[in-house]
Amino acid sequence: MTHETTEIQSPSAGSGLGEFASSQALTLGVELELQLLNTHHYDLTPYAPDMLALLKNTPVPGSIVPEVTASMIEISTGICTDAQDAYQQLAVTRDALVKAADRLNIAIAGGGTHPFQQWHQQRIYDKPRFKEVTALYGYLTKQFTIFGQHVHVGCPDADAALMMLHRLSRYIPHFIALSASSPFVQGQDTAFDSARLNSVFAFPLSGRAPFALHWEDFERYFDKMAATGVIQSMKDFYWDIRPKPEFGTVEVRVFDTPLSIERAAQLAAYVQALGAWFLSENPFEPSEDDYLVYTYNRFQACRFGLEGSYVDPVSSEQSVLREHIALTLERITPYVTAQSRPALQQLRNSLNLGGNDASWLRACYADAQQLPEVVRQAALRFRGAQP
Repeated sequence: MTHETTEIQSPSAGSGLGEFASSQALTLGVELELQLLNTHHYDLTPYAPDMLALLKNTPVPGSIVPEVTASMIEISTGICTDAQDAYQQLAVTRDALVKAADRLNIAIAGGGTHPFQQWHQQRIYDKPRFKEVTALYGYLTKQFTIFGQHVHVGCPDADAALMMLHRLSRYIPHFIALSASSPFVQGQDTAFDSARLNSVFAFPLSGRAPFALHWEDFERYFDKMAATGVIQSMKDFYWDIRPKPEFGTVEVRVFDTPLSIERAAQLAAYVQALGAWFLSENPFEPSEDDYLVYTYNRFQACRFGLEGSYVDPVSSEQSVLREHIALTLERITPYVTAQSRPALQQLRNSLNLGGNDASWLRACYADAQQLPEVVRQAALRFRGAQP
């Protein structure tokens, strides 16, 4: 699945909304933003140009592209049918990355933030568009040296995409808590499981999408925004979930990059199973009232992870996120494909055992008491050398 090379765009980028493309329902695409690390001290290192040059002729299922700062790199799958397919594609690309990194004597890791990098030391990748972005956003551009996973899910038509978007919005806290892998920033434990999203929220037009259930209404909203000169294309919206008309998908954007590609495939499986449930049963009708507790639920997931509170937007009942996720996993089990079932079972097991990646990172620090060692362990986990 093709994708953008960065999630920070200038208002002059893009070419309008365009038609909603035809897409096979419930197909998947996965993007991962990854850390490039110096193997002496495990700080970030600006080796993206070297990596891309080395990998230029390496065949991979999707693509490998630069990100806004030179210590980052982004990989994507092609179009995937299920979680197993996504994992296999990611594994091919992961192995190619690790091989190239070994040749350059650097390492690669997941995680939503690097635990101790200093934003002012980062270098903007040498592309004119990235320099334009820096001129617009100033220091925020370098502070955007954070790392996320995006999951695209195919939708049969434009109206179905908007319905999918608003139904998935109820589960944004699930996605945040399950993927949270950014407890450390600038050498400090932030007390957040996902501190990464605090940086995303600093950008204009972040947060939630407007409430529209028909594509004509969404087009009118887009045209009004474009008329103000604030936006030029969908790339200018930094919403938690957004439609991608050119792909025929809805893109979920709140995941921290996991520490392993296994976890990345599990998260994609969860999105796909939820989507299958929605398309099969139409289990609830979205409404604007769904968003009354949206920001609160999102904050709880970022701050407390799986132990955060979840307020049901309809009943106003409160529960622990871990419990709400467990009930949801049980509810969607009939809609999980055979090829995605192992990934969902692994996700369920990790939920029962008490951990997201933020917990793993904190446990690693409690044992090592040195953040460079935590990063080294995370790099081993990404390459498949750690459980």
